[in-house]
Amino acid sequence: MALWIPITIGAAFAQNLRFMLQKHLRATGLSTGGATFARFVFAFPLAGILAGALLIMRGETLPTFGARFWIFSSLGGLSQIIATMCVVALFAQRNFAVGITFKKTEVVLAAIFGFVVLGDRISTNGFLAIIVGLIGVIILSDKPDLKSVKKWYHPLWNKSAALGITSGALFGFSGIAYRGASLSLGHGDFLLRATITLACVTAFQTLVMAIFLWVKEQGELQRVFAAWRVTALVGLTGMIGSWFWFMAFTLQNAAYVKALGQIELVFTFIGSYFVFKERNSTRELIGIALVVLSILLLVLWR
Repeated sequence: MALWIPITIGAAFAQNLRFMLQKHLRATGLSTGGATFARFVFAFPLAGILAGALLIMRGETLPTFGARFWIFSSLGGLSQIIATMCVVALFAQRNFAVGITFKKTEVVLAAIFGFVVLGDRISTNGFLAIIVGLIGVIILSDKPDLKSVKKWYHPLWNKSAALGITSGALFGFSGIAYRGASLSLGHGDFLLRATITLACVTAFQTLVMAIFLWVKEQGELQRVFAAWRVTALVGLTGMIGSWFWFMAFTLQNAAYVKALGQIELVFTFIGSYFVFKERNSTRELIGIALVVLSILLLVLWR
């Protein structure tokens, strides 16, 4: 078995735990920005310690940081911040399983962006897979408590759909950016490159979010640290998950990593059912199944 496969599965599991903790933080009073900041502020020192330990144990020096590294890492970091805020905000709109499934449209959106931005061709089979996913998103985006009859396109124009699809697009882009940043480093194996990239990105994200909360949400920084028992766990699981993602992106094409990462949906439904005691309607299960089917078709057919 290729090394990137178990690493990706571990990343998906850790990421699912982190989202569960962030959902808990959002429900207990922290703002969307506060719950997002918690994901970075405790991860940064852990990632820094890990990178320093690797350098010391191996007797290596820091790799060369070029402009390409800083551009990719900063764009990826900003994309991940906004995407994470979208997912946390989405938890207030819909339940845990549906929220994460919206995020998982990142694979479908990556194919669309590849065609629009890079001119990558989409086969007929790939186009059909995207249509299947679009139908699933339409079904998912319509809140179950709305009884009024609406035209078919109305479900696309609501906050849940916008947050979910935006998060998927930005998470997809951040994965590509992180791979580019890690591969641009001057030397070192995949483990060292991934760890150093993670430390730099989380430091940047912590600074950006701290400034944002200090300016926009007075008192939220104090609330994050007051809830340190949970926020520290968010940082720990976030750091472990990101470390695994960064290693996988360094080892393998980001598209393949994202595709295998769909296994997170299995962990999501387990958490939704057993931890949050949430139950999905038949319509929501159909929508989720269509999104998953579209992802599988896209991966198998392209």
